[in-house]
Amino acid sequence: MGPGPGAGRALSPWARLSFAVGHFLNDLCASMWFTYLLLYLHSVRAYSSRGAGLLLLLGQVADGLCTPLVGVEADRTAACVRYGPRKAWHLVGTICVLLSFPFIFSPCLGCSDTTPEWAAMLYYSPFIVVFQFGWAATQIAHLSLIPVLVTNEHEKVELTALRYAFTVVANITVYGAAWLLLHLQVSPQVGAPPDLRDQLGVQDVPVFRNLALLVVGLGAFFSFIFHLGTREGRRPPGTGSELPAEDEHSPLLAPGVARPLLLWKDWLRQPAFYQVGILYMSTRLIVNLSQTYMAMYLTYSLSLPKKFIATIPLVMYVSGFASSFLMKPVNRCLGRNLTYFSGLLVVLAFAAWVALADALGPAVYAAAVLLGVGCATILVTSLAMTADLIGPHTHSGAFVYGAMSFSDKVANGLAVMAIQSLHPCVSELCCAACVNFYHWVMVAVTGGVGVAATLCLCSLLLWPIHLRTWDPGAQP
Repeated sequence: MGPGPGAGRALSPWARLSFAVGHFLNDLCASMWFTYLLLYLHSVRAYSSRGAGLLLLLGQVADGLCTPLVGVEADRTAACVRYGPRKAWHLVGTICVLLSFPFIFSPCLGCSDTTPEWAAMLYYSPFIVVFQFGWAATQIAHLSLIPVLVTNEHEKVELTALRYAFTVVANITVYGAAWLLLHLQVSPQVGAPPDLRDQLGVQDVPVFRNLALLVVGLGAFFSFIFHLGTREGRRPPGTGSELPAEDEHSPLLAPGVARPLLLWKDWLRQPAFYQVGILYMSTRLIVNLSQTYMAMYLTYSLSLPKKFIATIPLVMYVSGFASSFLMKPVNRCLGRNLTYFSGLLVVLAFAAWVALADALGPAVYAAAVLLGVGCATILVTSLAMTADLIGPHTHSGAFVYGAMSFSDKVANGLAVMAIQSLHPCVSELCCAACVNFYHWVMVAVTGGVGVAATLCLCSLLLWPIHLRTWDPGAQP
């Protein structure tokens, strides 16, 4: 197998498509994880808010710890006979996800109504750890392929936008399937009062179990397409890297500057590494926390029927899907920073709307459009900024993505645990205080974190992404 396909020519449409679907299984699982895990454990399985938060925190910490380790190993692993090192890690991660994820959204085997909550938590913990290791391996392997396959900055944006487009398709698939399963679940409850039929409860356990099985089935199919159509290429012997040609455009290094290998520890001495890392973490906090608490906000603050936990996120991601196709021309016209800022303005507009409105009514759909467009814009742009940061240094690119993901996973887990610890209700079920609680949670995770992301963006306006020259033999 020769050099990577992005080294000297543009990727074919089939290669672009096969790469874009390589994260589809992860996206399907992440959609269920962030949107429905707390709701499933708290409202369906009747576990306490802190217990549900601890399981999510365990998953985020496991993911965060595995991510940089996988990043370092993926950069050092030699190519297999038919696979590049990143594709090999992708395969390992996919197998782990397929074997563990269905158990997370299924009833505890051997548990009964008298089983203590801590025992159920112990049952779910190994499956969550294995799932998060597999998820991290797949994510880092897939992200680190972007600067390997293409070197032009606009092609990186295009690949990132295509990747995000299929992320949106994955979310649309999950929410569409959830709506259908919840709709079909209503019929066996004809004898129940109408308001009870619209509430989540133990009767909805089969809905989430069947949804998890559907997710792993579809994800396995698209992972097969990725491995069939994506060619990573081998690393040249003795270099451990796929360095681009000297005349290729690099936005990070001045012309004529030598390009020694940038090892993982060298990144820790680059200020731009921390600038982009904090911005990426803030972006993920906005996207993931709004996704996590949207279902709780719809259920308890707006008192909407349970079908809305599928239809509103569906509207969000349809909007994100449409806007993702505009990312390449918008980035080319406005540049990275202004594109990201425009997305932040849309997110802040959503936060202000939620904060000022006591009841949204039908306007909840318009608010969902704002949040979907804003999250899509800042997520695609922050990933493109990370690819810009890596530039030609693809040999250590997996570590960069791993470090970025470590910060965002741990921050998300700690944020969720902090929010769950502030839950105002003493019992497992929500009380009247939940109405205002989840209302202000939505404002904080979009508006509050959005303001923090704005401050991070200001640092990039003052000190643009730039790698300082360094002496590879110098001591730190």
